[in-house]
This record gives sequence, structure tokens and C-alpha cells, in this order.
Amino acid sequence: MPTVPADATATASPAPDALPALIAREIRAAGGWLPFERFMHLALYAPGLGYYARAARQFGQLPRSGSDFVTAPELSPLFARALAVQLADSLAATGTDEVWEFGAGSGALAAGLIEALDALGQPLARYTIVDVSGALRARQRQRLAAHGARVAWADALPPVLRGVVVGNEVLDAMPVTLLARRGGRWFERGVRIGESIEALAQDGQAPAAIKTEAIGLTWEDRPTALRPPLEPAGTHDLVTEIHPQAQAFVATVAEALRRGGAGAAWFIDYGFPEAEYYHPQRSEGTLVCHRAHRVDDQPLADVGDKDISAHVNFTGVALAAQDAGLEVLGYTSQGRFLLNCGLAEALAAADLPTRANAMKLLDEHEMGELFKVIGLATPGHPPARGFAQGDRTHRL
Repeated sequence: MPTVPADATATASPAPDALPALIAREIRAAGGWLPFERFMHLALYAPGLGYYARAARQFGQLPRSGSDFVTAPELSPLFARALAVQLADSLAATGTDEVWEFGAGSGALAAGLIEALDALGQPLARYTIVDVSGALRARQRQRLAAHGARVAWADALPPVLRGVVVGNEVLDAMPVTLLARRGGRWFERGVRIGESIEALAQDGQAPAAIKTEAIGLTWEDRPTALRPPLEPAGTHDLVTEIHPQAQAFVATVAEALRRGGAGAAWFIDYGFPEAEYYHPQRSEGTLVCHRAHRVDDQPLADVGDKDISAHVNFTGVALAAQDAGLEVLGYTSQGRFLLNCGLAEALAAADLPTRANAMKLLDEHEMGELFKVIGLATPGHPPARGFAQGDRTHRL
């Protein structure tokens, strides 16, 4: 599972060629080819250099803020208030008083949940954040300073855990393995240095050649025995992803909760069940990049300056949790989950600007349908109100 490297702190302004040079060195050390999973890890999390390890701002509603994308907690405070209703139920059902959040971003969700749980009469003894980004930790500390000692940070999940785990848009940011099917054969897709750049490197000109614009990264496919859990029908060429890191992370969380004997986990993210994820028509995969609130599918360009993510295979999440001893409480769209948790009533009492932003959490063409919620718990958790209507567990 993710841990925080000792030197994963933000640098004010790393040299523009530092991350490309690091990746180039790793490619050469690996024999000229780097699995995409490793490349994605470096691009996002290389200490002091990766996208999430820099001092730059990632989260915000508009490009003029210097941000690249917006998450639900940043979009509307009503997201945290609705989610808190379900978390309060889980805390009461498990007899616990601690929330663990993974990938807490700017700290907006943490702040909203702490305040909402207080208002619901389910105050927390501790809110613990695990985040691999030293830069984001600093922002979280500033935003959550008013909550004092109730908020803590940890480098990793303990082996035994009692409490409620929450992860909003954390699974999509975990590195994935890229697979390509060409001519009926399967390959793992990796990254190598372009021939012209490699020639310069062999001539001793690497320091001058390895610039952000000139690193010349390109794709290379190598035969593999790896396969997606559900092979797409047909013989057409395609690219897709598998998620060993995300599923290992969920298994680690599930095992810790099982050992603790009382707990639940809630994950909110964009994704699909397995049958939809590996549908024959999804031939280009789901890998996507975000920068300045624009989307592209070029992860090898502008490395370190944009987010890279892949959609979540929620069937894999459910199976990983079940194999580790947890039960699936339910699975549904974010829109349906929030309505089940009282968002409609909160909207009725809100002012017009708040309503307008919160509606994006519900609208099918915004976040309401693409984003899903899955609930997991130790045995004995009562039925969850978030799945009272519209549960799609049968589709996992």
C-alpha cells in the first residue's frame, strides 16, 4: 500500500528537466524499457518532482486559480454534509470514533466531514490522513489547523484498524498496468526513450538533450502473459488497463479492518463494473490526463505538469475486499447515493449559487453518473442508507 517516502516534500521550483532526467535514468537502468505502471508512479509521486509532490496547486474550480481539476468537496460543501450522514451511521454501527482518509487533497473533505459529524452528534476523537504527497500535507495542515489535535497524519495504515475509512478520488490516481491487444496477441505497454534522444545519450550529450520538451518518450509494447480479468469479446485491437496496485491497496485496508473487528470503508471515484470496463467498444482504455481543466490522452507529454489517472474497476475493488474478509454494503452512482443521504433536502435549504454547484454532483452529464460509490464493512454492519434506492451491487 502507499507510504510517504521520507523525502516526499515539495520543492519550490525544481529544474524543469529534473523529472524527465530521472525517468530517463530509470529507463536506462531497466535496460531501455520501463513498464507504464512505474512511469506513472514517477510522473505523479517522484519525491519533490512528481505532479503530486510539487508545490503547484492541483485542486480548484477554475483555470484562473492555477488549478487543473475540481473534486466534489471543492465544488460544494454539501458533498461532505451528505457523505457525513452515511459515515455517522457507520461510526455508530461499528462503535468507533475515528475516520481515516486516504488522498485527502486540499483538506476540503476532511474539514467538511469533521464539522458535519459534529453537527450530527457523532463527533470524532480522531481524523487521520494518509497522503503520499508532502506538498499536499502542508496544505492540509494549514486548512485543518482549527481542528487541533483531532487531526493527525500517518505514513501508512496500521496493521489493525477500527474505524471508518474514506477515499474520494484516490483509487483512480494509483498507477495502472497498460495492456494492448494487437493482431490477437497481448502485450504490456511500456515507455522507452526515442531513438534520436538515445543516440545523443550514447554520444555523451544526454544532459543537454534531456529536456522537458526533448526527452522524446515513446511507447513500446512487449509480449506478456498478463490479461484483463474479463477479456473483451472480439479480435479487434485495443488498449486497456488492469489495477494491481489499487486492488492490493483495498485488500490491505480490508485486512486491517478485519483484524480490528469493527469498521467500514467508503470509496467514491469514477469507474465501472468489470463488464462495462472491458466492454468491446471501450477499445481505447480509460487513461486520461488533466491540466488547466482540460483533458487529453497524452501521458508522455508535459510529464509532471499534469494529472494522470485511470477509471476504477469496481468489480475488482469488491472482490479484493471480499477476499480479505469484508462484506459489500452496496454500489451505486454518486448521484443516487447523495440523494439517499439527504442531499435533496439540503439543496432545498441552500441559496441559489450553492444549489447550482451542488447540482453538478447529481447531474448525469456531470459527476452524478460517471462517479460511483462502493461501501465495504466488517460483518454485522446494518444496511446502508446510501444504497436504500438504486443499489447496483448485482452489476458488479
